[in-house]
Amino acid sequence: MAVSREPAHLADKVRGLANSRGRETALEFEGRETSFAEFDVLTNRVANGLIALGVRRHERIAFLGKNSDVFFELLLGAMKANVVMTPVNWRLAAPEIAFIVADCKAPVLFVGPEFVAQIRSIQSQLPELRVVIATEGGAAEWQSYQAWRDAQSSDDPKVEIGRQDVAIQLYTSGTTGKPKGAMLSHANLLNLIETGDGEKPEWNRWTEDDVSLVAMPIFHIGGSGWGLLGLYHGAKGVIAREFDPTKVLDFIEHAKVTKLFLVPAAMQFVVRQPRARTVDFSRLKYVLYGASPIPAALLKECIDVFGCGFVQVYGMTETTGSIVALPPEDHVEGLERMRSAGRALPGVELAILDIDGKHLPPGEVGEIATRSGSNMVGYWNLPEASAKTMGRDGWLRTGDAGYMDKDGYLYVQDRIKDMIISGGENVYPAEVESAVCDHPDVAEAAVIGVPDDTWGEVVKAIVVLKPGKQTTASDIIGFTRARIAAFKTPKTVDFIDALPRNASGKILRRHLRDPYWVGRERQVN
Repeated sequence: MAVSREPAHLADKVRGLANSRGRETALEFEGRETSFAEFDVLTNRVANGLIALGVRRHERIAFLGKNSDVFFELLLGAMKANVVMTPVNWRLAAPEIAFIVADCKAPVLFVGPEFVAQIRSIQSQLPELRVVIATEGGAAEWQSYQAWRDAQSSDDPKVEIGRQDVAIQLYTSGTTGKPKGAMLSHANLLNLIETGDGEKPEWNRWTEDDVSLVAMPIFHIGGSGWGLLGLYHGAKGVIAREFDPTKVLDFIEHAKVTKLFLVPAAMQFVVRQPRARTVDFSRLKYVLYGASPIPAALLKECIDVFGCGFVQVYGMTETTGSIVALPPEDHVEGLERMRSAGRALPGVELAILDIDGKHLPPGEVGEIATRSGSNMVGYWNLPEASAKTMGRDGWLRTGDAGYMDKDGYLYVQDRIKDMIISGGENVYPAEVESAVCDHPDVAEAAVIGVPDDTWGEVVKAIVVLKPGKQTTASDIIGFTRARIAAFKTPKTVDFIDALPRNASGKILRRHLRDPYWVGRERQVN
């Protein structure tokens, strides 16, 4: 039975589902099932616990951990207290984690068992962090999550929440070396769910019999956003602690998964499992995929093996995820549209802009821009960066280059920014270059993305050494790994005498990059 009215915000939706779907399973995680009624009570306890800790409305709390039902309890509990959840990418190196927790000024941090040692090593660098809570035990000096949660009142806190209030803050890689916190409101998260509800195609409709698999990490919109989408529609959400291709197959077969979202690199790992040809995919209705381009051969293989509907989606953290989709009916081999990212979802405007912001006609390449209620509130404490990305006219510049055909299909050709997408993770060269240049033997460096059959693209560093210095590629790679996440670390290093520059001294990154992309029709892989 559906709730009779649209929720004012996501916390309101949790309350409604407790009434309409109370006994049904909301979340399943490693054998533990939580009903919608239980979820409502647990999120009340979380909200009351945060209030008792002195966390004020609109303050941030941080979560460093792998996927779990605890994260979603915290996320929705924080919303009920009108507190903003900030999940931290656990793939990051300790200095990067410290930056995010400090930047969001979190007074409370929830930490998973795998990352206790990391937090101990950086806690002294976080003066505003008052309380650390261990989500699964394993830290004698910190309170356990379950004990903390269960000691709180189960009464609804009834905190006033505005639809425009920020609900979650997701950090994106920084163009200038530091991550930026993209602020997403309740309105952002609800916009595409509610827009065009009566006109949604079959792949974008949910039923109470659906089972959603949350396999992508919750520190990305493809994990947290996907989990919220299933919860909103009263579907059962099965949560994978982390992506494991063999376990994904197990979930599909034994948990009767009907919908999931994967990045192309993950799809490749799943479909190449020997068991993939023997699994029963009869319950699987749709696989949504995106975050990076997909090779045509891989997509064909997945369609043949899974035998379900495939939907390509295009979007970014700043657009609260998907804003463009290529539906199953356009997944036809040989069809020109298969090269596209699809068409705008209901309520989303797309435009191709030239360098002056002028709208370009079909077929002409420019920067992809979008305008909708899904565009983020802005970047946390970065008004200039927010203004640069989001114009006064409401158009958000994506940093991707592409064109639209006469039927409104979007074709992504390149990236105007120098961003690299490796396995669905965004990597900005400036961040990597900063880490490489900290090496005592390095004079300067340029970082580029080069094609890779597994990850789409991988990071390559082009390095100029200081006069008289000698070092190896493996030494530089090891040096950077201690400072930045492994997926950002260069996989290869080339040494040259001088970096190519233009008359004003700017590095000609394209000159370094082009030889690796010869023979490819577009400059993204």
